[in-house]
Amino acid sequence: MTTAVFHLPAPRPILPVDDARTVARFFRALADPTRVRLLKALAEDEWCVSDLTGALGMDQPAVSHQLKYLREMGLVRWQKHGRHVYYTLADAHLRDVLFSSLAHLECG
Repeated sequence: MTTAVFHLPAPRPILPVDDARTVARFFRALADPTRVRLLKALAEDEWCVSDLTGALGMDQPAVSHQLKYLREMGLVRWQKHGRHVYYTLADAHLRDVLFSSLAHLECG
């Protein structure tokens, strides 16, 4: 009678904790509907704060607060033209993630 020998599979690499925290932080930024709406707008065009305020139907301090959060996360960039500050997405990767998510969920 032969005895079966079982081999454990080779261990697969697990995402390091610091990398997992970075990814979780990124998705926390997308966990707020207002920030998702802001990012969607900025994925399509450059916007100034006053135009975003009107389009979102929010007051200026609330929009500025969310934009500051996104700026600190490195997800948006800004440029000042005269008295107006214009925002856009920081890179195309975020745009791809956002539009892929919208397509997957059949939204917007």
